[in-house]
Amino acid sequence: MYHIPIPDTVSTALAEFKTISKYFEQPGTAIRNHVLDSINFQICGNDSIAIVGPSGSGKSTLLNIIGTLEKASSGIVFLNGTATDTLNEKELASLRNRFIGHVFQQHYLIPQLNLLENVLLPTLPGKNRSNHKETIDRALYLIERVGLKEHSQKRPYQLSVGECQRTAVVRALINKPRLLLADEPTGSLDAENAGIVGKLLVELSREHQMALLIVTHSLELAKQTNQFYRLSSGKLSLMQTL
Repeated sequence: MYHIPIPDTVSTALAEFKTISKYFEQPGTAIRNHVLDSINFQICGNDSIAIVGPSGSGKSTLLNIIGTLEKASSGIVFLNGTATDTLNEKELASLRNRFIGHVFQQHYLIPQLNLLENVLLPTLPGKNRSNHKETIDRALYLIERVGLKEHSQKRPYQLSVGECQRTAVVRALINKPRLLLADEPTGSLDAENAGIVGKLLVELSREHQMALLIVTHSLELAKQTNQFYRLSSGKLSLMQTL
């Protein structure tokens, strides 16, 4: 049986925003439309956090900036104690691949690859033959953990939408990230599959001692986390209840 390795002790803040703003200038004018406005925010240790808000409020933009997929207009983002604006694109890609797991609304599986091959894709940039067996064992363990053991050789077109999204969750975990980011991870699923995927995200983040940040429209999913924030008019506010 595959045993989950105990991770090294984590620092207090895995990710931190310091006065982060994001704006877009209207072409031909000096007018700036602020999506994020001087946000201060941090993610620590084993935090489990949900951010809710209306469509167009900037939830995905916030997540993309934390995940280094998008740059802020101003302010500083720290990941694992490193200011991301000091890194070049290659260094950012390396940090992102080692430190962060991403789950999106769409699964983005490669149709030509089977389930297991899709899960292993993030391991290719740092491929090391000495730990190849451990990586395979971890992949098979996670695939079984999410209930897809019998489907490991199937291609995406042979899987349901819910099964594809569970595969995407496993793919996000394969490199042992310390921070898991999920952008509307249940948004394309029916109620039954949304419940399954949402529960898996929360349970797996706890089992593997990762911090979890979800942006979602689903209050049911948000209620499974330990902290709730609302993003509205560019401002992020902590909520006591949903």
